Amino acid sequence: MSQTVRTRPDGSRNVLSEAYDTALLDLDGVVYAGGQAIVYAVESLGAAREGGMHLAYVTNNALRTPDAVAGHLTELGIPTGASDVITSAQAAARLVSEQVPAGARVLVIGGEGLRVALRERGLEPVESAEDEPVAVVQGYGGPDLAWGRFAEACYAIARGVPWFASNTDLTIPSARGIAPGNGAAVEVVRIATGAEPQVAGKPLPPMHRETILRTGAERPLVVGDRLDTDIEGAFNGGVDSLLVLTGVTDGAHLLAAPPEHRPTYVDADLRGILTGQPEVTSAEGAFGCGGWTASARGAELVLDGEGDVLDGLRALCGAAWTHAGDGVCALDGGKALSRLGV
Repeated sequence: MSQTVRTRPDGSRNVLSEAYDTALLDLDGVVYAGGQAIVYAVESLGAAREGGMHLAYVTNNALRTPDAVAGHLTELGIPTGASDVITSAQAAARLVSEQVPAGARVLVIGGEGLRVALRERGLEPVESAEDEPVAVVQGYGGPDLAWGRFAEACYAIARGVPWFASNTDLTIPSARGIAPGNGAAVEVVRIATGAEPQVAGKPLPPMHRETILRTGAERPLVVGDRLDTDIEGAFNGGVDSLLVLTGVTDGAHLLAAPPEHRPTYVDADLRGILTGQPEVTSAEGAFGCGGWTASARGAELVLDGEGDVLDGLRALCGAAWTHAGDGVCALDGGKALSRLGV
């Protein structure tokens, strides 16, 4: 799919929750962190919902069922039904169901989220390669997933059984820090077998297709904190995106983003869906937003002016992305970013 290379964040005169009919929201780093709601998330989502925006929660975590995720969000003060939650397990189960007979046995390397998703598609989850599965599906199974589960996957794959993965995120956040994610477990099986899985989760198209099929969204807005999953997923799906700075992405990552990682809009947190977005203007090689002007001078990005920190970051994005074109900006933006504290 050919897309125009984005050279600056877009502006929007309309409030985003009115300009788009559905928000496709990532969870960790956007709605909550460490299991607790991120500041402004509950109030902002409540206001968007009351204004008529459909809220859907899209996660690469294949361990928890939609019921469990919805229950957690409801406990946080965000009323949610299971039908409002879309998981990579569901996307993987659909991918499997399109390639195997109805009622077929599928070897599960992962948790309950995968088993529930497979049953929803009329497939039978099994636990051993000796159960004659016609496919293997692998998803995050939690920190206590036994090493022998990977051996079962390898035995089945060695017999020519197709292999599917819910996602390939190498890491997952935990209360104690960064832990190995499903992508790390997939690498174990890949190294042992030499096989390559079909992957369903963000940022790949099967996950976006699953969200659209389940939500019926006509004007979706992807809202996320990760450039390489949420924003790239929106890019691959050909839809707009809002990056919030409550998760893993900082100013340096944003300025160095290649085209597929450049969001449509940038804001501090979920309050951004309740506002319009300021325009980034261009004149004679300089980019302005609010009271700031950004430009490329020599090997540096330079920022002049004062005002709202986010406006300065948006102006810097214009200068960096334009200079990079369809590549990655190598200009030094350290001094400019230090002025903004991002």
